[in-house]
Amino acid sequence: MPASQESPIRVAIIGSGPSGFYAADYLLKAQDPPIHVDMYERLPTPFGLVRGGVAPDHEKIKSVTKLYSRIAARDRFSFYGNIEFGTDISRADLSQHYHGILYAVGAQSDRRLGIPGEDLPNSYAATEFVGWYNGHPDYHEYSFDLSGIKRVAVVGVGNVAMDVARILARTPAELASTDIADYALDSLRRSGVEEIYILGRRGPAQAAFTNPEIKELGAMADADIVVDCENASLDEMSASHLKKARDRAAIRNVKILQSYVDRGLSGKSRRIILRFLVSPVEIIGEDRVQALKLAKNELYLDDMGNLRPRATGEYEALPMDMVFRSVGYRGVPLPDVPFYDRWGIIPNERGRVLTRHGGRQRLPGNYVAGWIKRGPSGIIGTNKPDAVESAERFLEDLRAGAALQPRDSSEAGIRALVAARKPNFVTFDDWRALDEIERQRGAEAGRSRVKFTTVEEMLEALGKLPELAGD
Repeated sequence: MPASQESPIRVAIIGSGPSGFYAADYLLKAQDPPIHVDMYERLPTPFGLVRGGVAPDHEKIKSVTKLYSRIAARDRFSFYGNIEFGTDISRADLSQHYHGILYAVGAQSDRRLGIPGEDLPNSYAATEFVGWYNGHPDYHEYSFDLSGIKRVAVVGVGNVAMDVARILARTPAELASTDIADYALDSLRRSGVEEIYILGRRGPAQAAFTNPEIKELGAMADADIVVDCENASLDEMSASHLKKARDRAAIRNVKILQSYVDRGLSGKSRRIILRFLVSPVEIIGEDRVQALKLAKNELYLDDMGNLRPRATGEYEALPMDMVFRSVGYRGVPLPDVPFYDRWGIIPNERGRVLTRHGGRQRLPGNYVAGWIKRGPSGIIGTNKPDAVESAERFLEDLRAGAALQPRDSSEAGIRALVAARKPNFVTFDDWRALDEIERQRGAEAGRSRVKFTTVEEMLEALGKLPELAGD
């Protein structure tokens, strides 16, 4: 179908996180033919994990939303918030109105440890804690009572684990000026946490945290960092692997960790203790978490030449009051979209959706980007080349005549569909109004913003609650 003003080439992007916006940016720059992009988001607010996952004390990282807002301000871009794919609109619906559908929904769930005691009270997924303190609507009803908690274990050594440890170690004064949820700030003010253990199953050279994250833990206002010589030392295989791989980030991580060995305690009220080559095998307790049983590990080379951990047969039990597992995010299936459960991704070939993992048959006109494409890896910027690759596949298929052939790709047709399914959908202009309200509330409280933490609050502020929509 040739493009025209009445029937333009149009792509639907499901999800409004970084990969969605990077894909939109690339598509909007196309001129032959020009592409119209409509972005659908389950929540009334855009930006995905940048809003709901980046720690509140990392304001600089959140500034990337300024770029996304500029993308959203371009001609040929529309935002449809408060629209849930699979409930309000389906893949069949979108196929009638779009030449391409790109899924950029991230990885919304967490990976489990799969050990006894994991479901005891005070054992949580880090994703729950992160969503809670960030005021994400999915987690605002959670409760984290830290008043009687002295020892916390964070299982995992990625950036999310670092964020959890850092927020637990921050002083209330440091957090008071951020956009942390009010209820989380109140709970952290009452915190009794004294020791925070960060536990990695492999060695320091294999840790997934970035240099800034581990460096930041050594500069806390009221928390000492504790790394002993054993946990900062490299075994021969790790040292050899680092030398051959020339992994500058890993080399720098090890140097930073080793710089903490002789630091000693300075009398701060909290301690962050890093342990490597240990794996939790049981969370011990009756009516709540009381201890964490750890297996001590050693590294070995597998058949592919990768360093893997294995248990040595030696165990220890650490008294513990709370445990956070931070061993990875996981994608969840979308209705009527292929899914590979083992990896938690949509099966694809360089961004083109496949009907099954390992197969060759494609789902025409359907594409995927970001964590739901490749798994939860990398930082925000990693999503840009990933999204560009997927957008390029759509353009290739469009030029080859392999795109979807919609019945009606006009804006009027799409607006009619959305309005019929969800009359109180949210536009990007609505989001700007909501953003301004949050910032104003923050200014009145001496903070960067005070977030709305429920969808109902957001819609009420916009006059879009169902009972108000007809007034």
